Amino acid sequence: MPSPSTPPPWTGSPETAGGGLGGPPAGARTRIKICGLTREADVDAAVAAGADALGFVLWPGSARHVTPERAALLAGRLPPFVTPVLLFVNASAGEVRRAVDLAPLALLQFHGDETPAQCAAARRPYLRAARMAPDIDLLDFAARFQGAQALLLDAHVAGYGGAGKVFDWSRIPASVPCPLVLSGGLNPANVTDGVRRVRPWAVDVSSGVEQSPGIKDAGLMRRFCQAVREADPSLTA
Repeated sequence: MPSPSTPPPWTGSPETAGGGLGGPPAGARTRIKICGLTREADVDAAVAAGADALGFVLWPGSARHVTPERAALLAGRLPPFVTPVLLFVNASAGEVRRAVDLAPLALLQFHGDETPAQCAAARRPYLRAARMAPDIDLLDFAARFQGAQALLLDAHVAGYGGAGKVFDWSRIPASVPCPLVLSGGLNPANVTDGVRRVRPWAVDVSSGVEQSPGIKDAGLMRRFCQAVREADPSLTA
């Protein structure tokens, strides 16, 4: 039996994924992660909208930054089967340990320049962000980070994070051997097309459902989740 401190699986596994191995099996629904939450009301609204996972940014360089203590407090509001995700950018091993101690059920997300060894050192399930630079070899990246539960694909911009920018989805190889989380500039208007074209295991949104950085819009979160649900029936084997 898993340890009580082991978070429930969220991203699935390559063996059960469909859509070029990076997406859900035919007939399954696309998972939804909403990232960059900072307020209790927004956490509650995201859960009510139907999010499967909520992300809390622990990188001080982000306008959506929260402290580990604050992240743990917000994560404590989540009901069963909604996964908290702690986002790090080049954090030290000690900083990661401290955050995990405060929120032991969280999935980790590494969004900086972390090596495979640094990600594995946390000894926790994790997502690895792949910033889609012009020269990235996503198949090689996936091979290097084969310990990740999924790769989160984000736009490549100065600094870290996608800055609300969409990258060219046609650059995603069809044979990436792990679940994929589509991110980068998604919003209620384009996520249906993203799900249909990419067929990811999950989608990730932050600025696309905000009034301002770190302040979510309940209506936009509902519309985003509904747009994903509308896309799912069109996915076939």
